[in-house]
Amino acid sequence: MNTATQEHTDTLDALFAAGAHYGMSKARRHPSAREFIFGQKDKVDVVDLEKTTEMLENAKDFVRTLGRERKVLLFVGGKPESHKVVREEAQRVGAAYSIGRWIGGTLTNFAEIKKRVACMQDLIAKRESGALSKYTKFERLQIDREIERLEQMYAGLTTLNDRLPQALFVIDPRREAIAVREAKRNNIAVVALANTDCDIADVDYPIPANDAARKSIAYIVREIAAAYEAGTNEKPAPAVARV
Repeated sequence: MNTATQEHTDTLDALFAAGAHYGMSKARRHPSAREFIFGQKDKVDVVDLEKTTEMLENAKDFVRTLGRERKVLLFVGGKPESHKVVREEAQRVGAAYSIGRWIGGTLTNFAEIKKRVACMQDLIAKRESGALSKYTKFERLQIDREIERLEQMYAGLTTLNDRLPQALFVIDPRREAIAVREAKRNNIAVVALANTDCDIADVDYPIPANDAARKSIAYIVREIAAAYEAGTNEKPAPAVARV
């Protein structure tokens, strides 16, 4: 068995072990997911993991290119099941992330988002430098609460460095429809882990698989993060001089 075949088999086994093949009930199936369905069991769609493996590799190739070209990838995980792994993996590879409720206008009103991030960073810097000591205990408590609120909303966006991401990696594009819509308005590519109830019409690199189970989410997130990291560890292609 050659290396490529072994890697393909290993991915299939890992996806199956993670429960990635469990889709939604047939009644909830979106028409765009039909081509990724292997069959049904107890009226629940079973995802074709052969196709999932192929689509995952396509997504990883794209994300690896992003990393190699030093482009920004934003991880989006609103589901509670995804929060921990999205935050950990994004931080590990130096990517931006958004967990919890998507803040409307993150991409379409980016100038305002940058102001809020700058405000958060300014308050944190002042607290760490002791500049807030001139305030009363009650006032410092209020500022601490404001910092906590801002961190919950914007902490993962500090690595954007005043520029929009070039791509989003989304857990469940059905749930994150606003984020996907904002991305498309800004010509930002979308990679998404999408279950059988999702419309993948606006997803450039769909990964059909279970987007509700922690194991399935964790496996896909780590694969995407690893591909991005591998790309960032490669040397960027030399610029071609214009004649």
